[in-house]
Amino acid sequence: MAGYKFEIFTSEIEKNIKEGIFKPGYKLPSVRAIKEKYQISISTVQVGYEHLILRGLVESIPKSGYYVCNNIQIMVEPLAIKHKLVVRDPIFSNHLALTTSLKKSRKISEFNVAAPGNLVIPQKLLLRTMQQVIREKGARLLQYYPADGLSALKENIAKRSVSYKTRINTHELLITDGALQALFIALSAVCSAGDVIALESPSVFSVLEVIRILRLKVIEIPVDYKIGFDVDFFRKACEQGSIKALVITPNFHNPTGIMLSDEQKMMLLNIAQKHNIAVVENDIYGDLYFHGQRPSTIKSFDESGLVLTYSSYAKTLAPGIRLGWLSSGQFMARTEQVKFALGSTVSPLYQEVVSRLLEGSSYDRHVRAFRIHLAKNAQLAINLLSTYFGENAFVITPAGGYNLWVKMAEKTDMNYFYGQCEKIGIRFTPGYTFSFSSAYDKYFRLVFVDTFDPKSIEAIKLLGQRLA
Repeated sequence: MAGYKFEIFTSEIEKNIKEGIFKPGYKLPSVRAIKEKYQISISTVQVGYEHLILRGLVESIPKSGYYVCNNIQIMVEPLAIKHKLVVRDPIFSNHLALTTSLKKSRKISEFNVAAPGNLVIPQKLLLRTMQQVIREKGARLLQYYPADGLSALKENIAKRSVSYKTRINTHELLITDGALQALFIALSAVCSAGDVIALESPSVFSVLEVIRILRLKVIEIPVDYKIGFDVDFFRKACEQGSIKALVITPNFHNPTGIMLSDEQKMMLLNIAQKHNIAVVENDIYGDLYFHGQRPSTIKSFDESGLVLTYSSYAKTLAPGIRLGWLSSGQFMARTEQVKFALGSTVSPLYQEVVSRLLEGSSYDRHVRAFRIHLAKNAQLAINLLSTYFGENAFVITPAGGYNLWVKMAEKTDMNYFYGQCEKIGIRFTPGYTFSFSSAYDKYFRLVFVDTFDPKSIEAIKLLGQRLA
Protein backbone atom coordinates (compact mmCIF):
# COMPACT_ATOMS: atom_id res chain seq x y z
CA MET A 1 0.00 0.00 0.00
CA ALA A 2 1.12 3.57 -0.66
CA GLY A 3 2.49 5.50 2.29
CA TYR A 4 1.76 9.00 3.49
CA LYS A 5 3.26 12.05 1.74
CA PHE A 6 5.22 13.05 4.84
CA GLU A 7 7.26 9.82 4.69
CA ILE A 8 9.38 11.41 1.95
CA PHE A 9 11.23 13.33 4.66
CA THR A 10 10.40 11.53 7.94
CA SER A 11 11.98 8.26 6.78
CA GLU A 12 15.26 10.06 6.08
CA ILE A 13 15.24 11.84 9.46
CA GLU A 14 14.41 8.61 11.30
CA LYS A 15 17.24 6.79 9.51
CA ASN A 16 19.75 9.51 10.41
CA ILE A 17 18.66 9.45 14.07
CA LYS A 18 18.90 5.68 14.41
CA GLU A 19 22.30 5.58 12.69
CA GLY A 20 23.61 8.28 15.03
CA ILE A 21 24.12 10.90 12.32
CA PHE A 22 21.63 13.21 14.03
CA LYS A 23 22.68 13.25 17.70
CA PRO A 24 20.38 13.97 20.69
CA GLY A 25 19.70 17.73 20.83
CA TYR A 26 20.35 18.21 17.11
CA LYS A 27 18.10 20.92 15.67
CA LEU A 28 16.12 19.66 12.71
CA PRO A 29 15.23 21.70 9.61
CA SER A 30 12.36 24.16 9.95
CA VAL A 31 8.91 23.47 8.57
CA ARG A 32 9.48 26.00 5.80
CA ALA A 33 12.86 24.48 4.87
CA ILE A 34 11.34 21.00 4.61
CA LYS A 35 8.44 22.40 2.57
CA GLU A 36 10.77 23.99 0.03
CA LYS A 37 13.18 21.06 -0.18
CA TYR A 38 10.54 18.38 -0.78
CA GLN A 39 7.86 20.51 -2.45
CA ILE A 40 5.12 19.50 -0.01
CA SER A 41 2.59 21.54 1.96
CA ILE A 42 3.21 23.05 5.39
CA SER A 43 0.41 20.91 6.86
CA THR A 44 2.09 17.76 5.49
CA VAL A 45 5.38 18.77 7.13
CA GLN A 46 3.62 19.42 10.44
CA VAL A 47 1.87 16.05 10.33
CA GLY A 48 5.23 14.42 9.58
CA TYR A 49 6.88 16.00 12.57
CA GLU A 50 3.92 14.94 14.74
CA HIS A 51 4.54 11.41 13.47
CA LEU A 52 8.19 11.60 14.61
CA ILE A 53 7.11 12.96 17.99
CA LEU A 54 4.74 9.98 18.42
CA ARG A 55 7.66 7.70 17.56
CA GLY A 56 9.54 9.22 20.49
CA LEU A 57 12.35 10.43 18.22
CA VAL A 58 11.66 14.17 18.06
CA GLU A 59 10.49 16.84 20.47
CA SER A 60 9.00 20.24 19.77
CA ILE A 61 10.28 23.25 21.69
CA PRO A 62 7.89 26.23 21.45
CA LYS A 63 9.26 29.24 19.54
CA SER A 64 12.46 27.31 18.80
CA GLY A 65 11.67 24.38 16.52
CA TYR A 66 12.08 20.61 16.36
CA TYR A 67 14.95 18.72 17.97
CA VAL A 68 16.15 15.14 18.27
CA CYS A 69 15.05 13.85 21.68
CA ASN A 70 17.73 13.87 24.37
CA ASN A 71 16.44 10.73 26.08
CA ILE A 72 16.47 8.34 23.11
CA GLN A 73 17.79 4.93 24.10
CA ILE A 74 17.50 2.39 21.30
CA MET A 75 16.94 -0.95 23.01
CA VAL A 76 18.64 -4.03 21.62
CA GLU A 77 16.25 -6.53 20.08
CA PRO A 78 16.14 -10.06 21.55
CA LEU A 79 17.86 -12.96 19.87
CA ALA A 80 15.62 -15.24 17.84
CA ILE A 81 14.53 -18.48 19.49
CA LYS A 82 15.40 -21.70 17.66
CA HIS A 83 12.35 -23.88 17.15
CA LYS A 84 12.14 -27.54 16.19
CA LEU A 85 9.49 -29.20 14.06
CA VAL A 86 7.65 -30.92 16.90
CA VAL A 87 4.00 -31.94 17.09
CA ARG A 88 2.79 -31.10 20.58
CA ASP A 89 -0.22 -32.14 22.63
CA PRO A 90 -2.01 -29.05 23.97
CA ILE A 91 -1.15 -29.41 27.64
CA PHE A 92 -0.03 -26.54 29.82
CA SER A 93 -0.58 -25.23 33.33
CA ASN A 94 -3.59 -23.09 34.09
CA HIS A 95 -2.26 -19.56 34.66
CA LEU A 96 -5.51 -17.65 34.18
CA ALA A 97 -4.94 -15.55 37.30
CA LEU A 98 -1.71 -14.24 35.79
CA THR A 99 -3.48 -13.00 32.66
CA THR A 100 -6.43 -11.29 34.31
CA SER A 101 -7.17 -9.22 37.39
CA LEU A 102 -8.67 -12.14 39.33
CA LYS A 103 -5.78 -12.74 41.69
CA LYS A 104 -6.20 -10.88 44.98
CA SER A 105 -3.29 -8.81 46.23
CA ARG A 106 -2.26 -5.21 46.72
CA LYS A 107 -2.93 -3.62 43.35
CA ILE A 108 -1.17 -0.59 41.91
CA SER A 109 -0.78 -1.20 38.20
CA GLU A 110 -2.00 -3.93 35.90
CA PHE A 111 -0.30 -4.31 32.52
CA ASN A 112 -1.65 -7.82 31.96
CA VAL A 113 -5.25 -7.20 30.85
CA ALA A 114 -5.67 -6.68 27.10
CA ALA A 115 -8.79 -4.55 27.36
CA PRO A 116 -9.37 -0.78 27.39
CA GLY A 117 -10.31 0.74 30.74
CA ASN A 118 -13.01 3.30 31.48
CA LEU A 119 -10.84 6.28 30.55
CA VAL A 120 -10.21 4.88 27.07
CA ILE A 121 -13.65 3.46 26.21
CA PRO A 122 -15.81 5.95 24.22
CA GLN A 123 -18.48 5.82 26.91
CA LYS A 124 -20.57 8.80 25.79
CA LEU A 125 -20.62 7.65 22.17
CA LEU A 126 -21.63 4.10 23.06
CA LEU A 127 -24.26 5.00 25.66
CA ARG A 128 -25.79 7.70 23.47
CA THR A 129 -26.02 5.30 20.54
CA MET A 130 -27.50 2.58 22.75
CA GLN A 131 -30.18 4.98 23.98
CA GLN A 132 -31.06 5.96 20.41
CA VAL A 133 -31.33 2.32 19.35
CA ILE A 134 -33.50 1.39 22.34
CA ARG A 135 -35.87 4.29 21.67
CA GLU A 136 -36.21 3.40 18.00
CA LYS A 137 -36.27 -0.42 18.14
CA GLY A 138 -38.07 -0.89 21.45
CA ALA A 139 -39.34 -4.38 22.22
CA ARG A 140 -37.95 -5.77 18.95
CA LEU A 141 -34.58 -5.90 20.70
CA LEU A 142 -36.02 -8.57 23.00
CA GLN A 143 -36.64 -11.01 20.15
CA TYR A 144 -34.29 -13.39 18.34
CA TYR A 145 -32.35 -11.84 15.47
CA PRO A 146 -31.30 -13.88 12.40
CA ALA A 147 -28.96 -16.72 13.36
CA ASP A 148 -26.24 -15.51 11.01
CA GLY A 149 -26.59 -11.88 12.13
CA LEU A 150 -28.30 -8.60 11.29
CA SER A 151 -28.20 -8.01 7.52
CA ALA A 152 -27.48 -4.28 7.87
CA LEU A 153 -24.53 -5.00 10.18
CA LYS A 154 -23.06 -7.56 7.78
CA GLU A 155 -23.41 -5.13 4.89
CA ASN A 156 -21.64 -2.39 6.86
CA ILE A 157 -18.78 -4.76 7.77
CA ALA A 158 -18.43 -5.79 4.12
CA LYS A 159 -18.49 -2.17 2.89
CA ARG A 160 -15.88 -1.09 5.38
CA SER A 161 -13.57 -3.98 4.44
CA VAL A 162 -13.35 -2.59 0.91
CA SER A 163 -11.30 0.34 2.29
CA TYR A 164 -8.45 -2.07 3.06
CA LYS A 165 -8.89 -4.08 -0.16
CA THR A 166 -10.61 -7.06 1.45
CA ARG A 167 -13.64 -8.50 -0.28
CA ILE A 168 -16.10 -10.01 2.21
CA ASN A 169 -19.20 -11.71 0.87
CA THR A 170 -22.13 -11.10 3.22
CA HIS A 171 -23.43 -14.60 2.39
CA GLU A 172 -20.25 -16.05 3.94
CA LEU A 173 -20.36 -13.80 7.01
CA LEU A 174 -21.44 -14.87 10.50
CA ILE A 175 -21.96 -12.49 13.42
CA THR A 176 -20.50 -14.08 16.56
CA ASP A 177 -20.41 -13.55 20.30
CA GLY A 178 -16.88 -12.13 20.21
CA ALA A 179 -13.64 -13.13 18.50
CA LEU A 180 -12.98 -16.21 20.62
CA GLN A 181 -16.29 -17.76 19.61
CA ALA A 182 -15.42 -17.02 15.98
CA LEU A 183 -12.11 -18.88 16.40
CA PHE A 184 -13.88 -21.81 18.08
CA ILE A 185 -16.38 -22.00 15.23
CA ALA A 186 -13.69 -21.79 12.55
CA LEU A 187 -11.50 -24.52 14.03
CA SER A 188 -14.50 -26.75 14.79
CA ALA A 189 -15.60 -26.44 11.17
CA VAL A 190 -12.27 -27.38 9.58
CA CYS A 191 -10.73 -29.77 12.14
CA SER A 192 -11.54 -32.83 14.23
CA ALA A 193 -10.05 -33.97 17.54
CA GLY A 194 -6.50 -35.24 17.04
CA ASP A 195 -5.85 -33.20 13.89
CA VAL A 196 -2.61 -31.24 13.62
CA ILE A 197 -2.70 -27.49 13.13
CA ALA A 198 0.08 -24.95 12.63
CA LEU A 199 0.12 -22.14 15.15
CA GLU A 200 2.16 -18.94 15.36
CA SER A 201 4.48 -18.93 18.37
CA PRO A 202 4.27 -17.15 20.74
CA SER A 203 0.49 -17.27 20.73
CA VAL A 204 -2.01 -15.67 23.08
CA PHE A 205 -3.20 -17.99 25.86
CA SER A 206 -6.91 -17.75 24.96
CA VAL A 207 -6.12 -19.27 21.55
CA LEU A 208 -4.18 -22.06 23.27
CA GLU A 209 -7.20 -22.75 25.47
CA VAL A 210 -9.50 -23.14 22.45
CA ILE A 211 -7.01 -25.56 20.89
CA ARG A 212 -6.83 -27.55 24.11
CA ILE A 213 -10.62 -27.77 24.43
CA LEU A 214 -10.92 -28.98 20.83
CA ARG A 215 -8.20 -31.60 21.51
CA LEU A 216 -6.05 -30.60 18.55
CA LYS A 217 -2.30 -31.14 18.16
CA VAL A 218 -0.01 -28.27 17.23
CA ILE A 219 3.20 -27.44 15.42
CA GLU A 220 4.41 -24.07 16.65
CA ILE A 221 5.70 -21.77 13.89
CA PRO A 222 8.10 -19.11 15.24
CA VAL A 223 7.38 -15.40 14.93
CA ASP A 224 10.82 -13.89 14.49
CA TYR A 225 11.42 -10.30 15.63
CA LYS A 226 13.06 -9.43 12.30
CA ILE A 227 10.95 -11.28 9.74
CA GLY A 228 7.72 -11.97 11.59
CA PHE A 229 5.97 -15.27 10.92
CA ASP A 230 8.62 -17.74 9.64
CA VAL A 231 7.19 -18.67 6.25
CA ASP A 232 10.06 -21.07 5.44
CA PHE A 233 9.51 -22.94 8.71
CA PHE A 234 5.80 -23.18 7.85
CA ARG A 235 6.66 -24.55 4.39
CA LYS A 236 8.85 -27.28 5.90
CA ALA A 237 6.13 -28.18 8.41
CA CYS A 238 3.60 -28.57 5.59
CA GLU A 239 5.97 -30.76 3.59
CA GLN A 240 6.71 -33.07 6.51
CA GLY A 241 3.24 -33.66 7.89
CA SER A 242 -0.50 -33.49 7.41
CA ILE A 243 -1.65 -30.08 8.68
CA LYS A 244 -5.35 -29.21 8.61
CA ALA A 245 -5.26 -25.52 9.47
CA LEU A 246 -3.04 -22.53 10.24
CA VAL A 247 -3.99 -20.04 12.98
CA ILE A 248 -2.28 -16.70 12.48
CA THR A 249 -2.48 -13.00 13.41
CA PRO A 250 -0.73 -11.21 10.51
CA ASN A 251 -1.56 -7.67 11.65
CA PHE A 252 -0.05 -6.64 15.01
CA HIS A 253 0.46 -10.12 16.35
CA ASN A 254 -0.28 -10.66 20.03
CA PRO A 255 2.08 -10.43 21.91
CA THR A 256 4.86 -9.07 19.63
CA GLY A 257 2.95 -6.35 17.75
CA ILE A 258 4.63 -7.43 14.49
CA MET A 259 2.89 -6.89 11.14
CA LEU A 260 3.55 -9.12 8.12
CA SER A 261 4.24 -7.57 4.74
CA ASP A 262 1.90 -8.18 1.81
CA GLU A 263 4.61 -10.37 0.27
CA GLN A 264 4.73 -12.58 3.38
CA LYS A 265 0.94 -12.84 3.46
CA MET A 266 0.86 -13.98 -0.16
CA MET A 267 3.71 -16.44 0.36
CA LEU A 268 2.08 -18.22 3.27
CA LEU A 269 -1.26 -18.24 1.46
CA ASN A 270 0.36 -19.90 -1.56
CA ILE A 271 1.82 -22.60 0.69
CA ALA A 272 -1.57 -23.17 2.34
CA GLN A 273 -3.30 -23.42 -1.04
CA LYS A 274 -0.69 -25.87 -2.33
CA HIS A 275 -1.34 -28.19 0.62
CA ASN A 276 -5.10 -27.44 0.90
CA ILE A 277 -4.74 -26.00 4.40
CA ALA A 278 -7.41 -23.73 5.89
CA VAL A 279 -6.03 -20.39 7.09
CA VAL A 280 -7.78 -19.04 10.20
CA GLU A 281 -6.84 -15.35 10.27
CA ASN A 282 -7.23 -13.18 13.37
CA ASP A 283 -7.61 -9.52 12.35
CA ILE A 284 -8.79 -8.21 15.72
CA TYR A 285 -6.03 -5.55 15.89
CA GLY A 286 -6.11 -4.64 12.18
CA ASP A 287 -7.69 -1.20 12.74
CA LEU A 288 -5.10 -0.26 15.38
CA TYR A 289 -2.09 0.60 13.19
CA PHE A 290 0.27 3.33 14.39
CA HIS A 291 1.63 4.61 11.08
CA GLY A 292 0.83 4.54 7.38
CA GLN A 293 -2.42 2.98 6.22
CA ARG A 294 -4.72 0.24 7.41
CA PRO A 295 -2.94 -3.03 6.50
CA SER A 296 -4.32 -5.64 4.15
CA THR A 297 -5.53 -9.04 5.29
CA ILE A 298 -4.53 -12.47 4.02
CA LYS A 299 -8.12 -12.77 2.83
CA SER A 300 -7.60 -9.84 0.48
CA PHE A 301 -5.32 -12.09 -1.61
CA ASP A 302 -7.45 -15.23 -1.41
CA GLU A 303 -9.60 -16.50 -4.28
CA SER A 304 -9.74 -20.12 -3.11
CA GLY A 305 -12.06 -19.65 -0.11
CA LEU A 306 -9.51 -21.34 2.18
CA VAL A 307 -9.14 -18.25 4.40
CA LEU A 308 -11.49 -17.77 7.35
CA THR A 309 -11.00 -14.26 8.75
CA TYR A 310 -12.40 -13.16 12.10
CA SER A 311 -12.43 -10.02 14.22
CA SER A 312 -14.43 -8.24 16.91
CA TYR A 313 -15.10 -4.80 18.41
CA ALA A 314 -13.96 -5.64 21.95
CA LYS A 315 -10.48 -4.17 21.34
CA THR A 316 -11.54 -1.05 19.45
CA LEU A 317 -14.75 -0.08 21.28
CA ALA A 318 -15.22 -1.79 24.66
CA PRO A 319 -14.59 -5.26 26.15
CA GLY A 320 -18.26 -5.55 27.10
CA ILE A 321 -19.34 -5.29 23.45
CA ARG A 322 -19.37 -9.04 22.87
CA LEU A 323 -19.75 -8.86 19.13
CA GLY A 324 -17.47 -10.30 16.49
CA TRP A 325 -17.65 -11.72 13.01
CA LEU A 326 -16.32 -14.60 10.94
CA SER A 327 -15.93 -14.56 7.18
CA SER A 328 -16.07 -18.30 6.44
CA GLY A 329 -15.07 -18.62 2.79
CA GLN A 330 -15.82 -22.07 1.39
CA PHE A 331 -16.62 -23.39 4.89
CA MET A 332 -19.84 -21.40 5.42
CA ALA A 333 -22.19 -24.39 5.64
CA ARG A 334 -20.09 -26.05 8.34
CA THR A 335 -19.45 -22.88 10.33
CA GLU A 336 -23.17 -22.10 10.26
CA GLN A 337 -23.93 -25.50 11.80
CA VAL A 338 -21.40 -24.99 14.59
CA LYS A 339 -22.68 -21.48 15.24
CA PHE A 340 -26.27 -22.74 15.55
CA ALA A 341 -25.17 -25.33 18.12
CA LEU A 342 -23.59 -22.59 20.25
CA GLY A 343 -26.67 -20.34 20.27
CA SER A 344 -28.92 -18.96 17.60
CA THR A 345 -28.36 -15.21 18.01
CA VAL A 346 -25.98 -12.54 19.28
CA SER A 347 -27.21 -9.59 21.38
CA PRO A 348 -29.62 -7.60 19.16
CA LEU A 349 -28.71 -4.39 20.99
CA TYR A 350 -24.98 -4.79 20.31
CA GLN A 351 -25.65 -5.64 16.65
CA GLU A 352 -27.77 -2.55 16.14
CA VAL A 353 -25.34 -0.26 17.99
CA VAL A 354 -22.24 -1.41 16.09
CA SER A 355 -24.10 -1.30 12.78
CA ARG A 356 -25.09 2.30 13.40
CA LEU A 357 -21.53 3.29 14.34
CA LEU A 358 -20.12 1.66 11.21
CA GLU A 359 -22.60 3.17 8.79
CA GLY A 360 -21.67 6.69 9.86
CA SER A 361 -18.29 8.26 10.68
CA SER A 362 -18.40 7.75 14.47
CA TYR A 363 -16.40 4.53 14.55
CA ASP A 364 -13.62 5.83 12.30
CA ARG A 365 -13.31 9.10 14.26
CA HIS A 366 -12.98 7.18 17.51
CA VAL A 367 -10.43 4.74 16.09
CA ARG A 368 -8.26 7.56 14.71
CA ALA A 369 -8.01 9.13 18.17
CA PHE A 370 -7.51 5.71 19.79
CA ARG A 371 -4.61 4.88 17.44
CA ILE A 372 -2.80 8.09 18.42
CA HIS A 373 -3.33 7.26 22.10
CA LEU A 374 -1.92 3.75 21.61
CA ALA A 375 1.10 4.96 19.63
CA LYS A 376 1.98 7.46 22.37
CA ASN A 377 1.55 4.84 25.08
CA ALA A 378 3.70 2.33 23.21
CA GLN A 379 6.54 4.81 22.94
CA LEU A 380 6.15 5.83 26.59
CA ALA A 381 6.29 2.17 27.68
CA ILE A 382 9.45 1.59 25.63
CA ASN A 383 11.07 4.71 27.09
CA LEU A 384 10.17 3.64 30.65
CA LEU A 385 11.64 0.17 30.19
CA SER A 386 14.74 1.63 28.51
CA THR A 387 15.24 4.15 31.33
CA TYR A 388 14.57 1.92 34.35
CA PHE A 389 15.35 -1.63 33.17
CA GLY A 390 18.36 -0.72 31.04
CA GLU A 391 20.31 -3.76 29.83
CA ASN A 392 18.08 -6.10 31.83
CA ALA A 393 15.32 -5.95 29.20
CA PHE A 394 15.04 -6.20 25.42
CA VAL A 395 11.91 -5.19 23.57
CA ILE A 396 10.30 -5.62 20.17
CA THR A 397 8.85 -2.30 18.97
CA PRO A 398 5.23 -2.92 17.89
CA ALA A 399 3.75 -1.59 14.65
CA GLY A 400 0.26 -1.43 16.16
CA GLY A 401 -2.06 -3.07 18.67
CA TYR A 402 -1.88 -3.18 22.47
CA ASN A 403 1.23 -5.13 23.40
CA LEU A 404 4.96 -5.02 24.08
CA TRP A 405 6.86 -8.31 24.06
CA VAL A 406 9.78 -8.03 26.47
CA LYS A 407 12.68 -10.43 27.02
CA MET A 408 14.59 -10.27 30.26
CA ALA A 409 18.34 -10.85 30.32
CA GLU A 410 19.37 -14.51 30.61
CA LYS A 411 20.81 -13.87 34.07
CA THR A 412 17.40 -12.81 35.39
CA ASP A 413 15.84 -15.01 38.08
CA MET A 414 12.23 -14.95 36.90
CA ASN A 415 10.87 -16.28 40.20
CA TYR A 416 12.49 -13.31 41.91
CA PHE A 417 11.19 -11.01 39.17
CA TYR A 418 7.55 -12.08 39.57
CA GLY A 419 7.93 -12.08 43.34
CA GLN A 420 9.00 -8.44 43.22
CA CYS A 421 6.12 -7.68 40.86
CA GLU A 422 3.71 -9.09 43.43
CA LYS A 423 5.27 -7.13 46.28
CA ILE A 424 5.18 -3.87 44.35
CA GLY A 425 1.70 -4.51 43.00
CA ILE A 426 2.47 -4.56 39.30
CA ARG A 427 1.39 -7.29 36.90
CA PHE A 428 2.57 -8.42 33.48
CA THR A 429 1.60 -11.57 31.60
CA PRO A 430 4.34 -14.23 31.93
CA GLY A 431 5.83 -15.47 28.67
CA TYR A 432 5.28 -19.14 29.53
CA THR A 433 1.53 -18.67 29.06
CA PHE A 434 2.09 -18.04 25.33
CA SER A 435 3.25 -21.51 24.33
CA PHE A 436 2.80 -25.21 25.01
CA SER A 437 6.60 -25.32 25.32
CA SER A 438 8.99 -23.54 27.71
CA ALA A 439 10.49 -21.34 24.98
CA TYR A 440 9.36 -18.03 26.50
CA ASP A 441 10.12 -18.41 30.19
CA LYS A 442 12.33 -15.29 30.11
CA TYR A 443 9.66 -13.16 28.40
CA PHE A 444 6.64 -11.18 29.54
CA ARG A 445 3.93 -9.15 27.82
CA LEU A 446 3.16 -5.56 28.77
CA VAL A 447 -0.24 -4.18 27.73
CA PHE A 448 -0.11 -0.40 27.20
CA VAL A 449 -3.74 0.30 26.27
CA ASP A 450 -4.61 2.36 29.37
CA THR A 451 -3.28 5.77 30.33
CA PHE A 452 -0.06 5.67 32.37
CA ASP A 453 -0.63 7.39 35.69
CA PRO A 454 2.08 8.47 38.19
CA LYS A 455 1.58 5.27 40.26
CA SER A 456 2.12 2.96 37.33
CA ILE A 457 5.23 4.86 36.22
CA GLU A 458 6.58 4.76 39.76
CA ALA A 459 5.90 1.00 39.93
CA ILE A 460 7.98 0.36 36.78
CA LYS A 461 10.76 2.56 38.16
CA LEU A 462 10.76 0.69 41.49
CA LEU A 463 10.82 -2.70 39.79
CA GLY A 464 13.77 -1.63 37.65
CA GLN A 465 15.66 -0.49 40.73
CA ARG A 466 15.15 -3.85 42.42
CA LEU A 467 16.49 -5.66 39.35
CA ALA A 468 19.63 -3.52 39.20
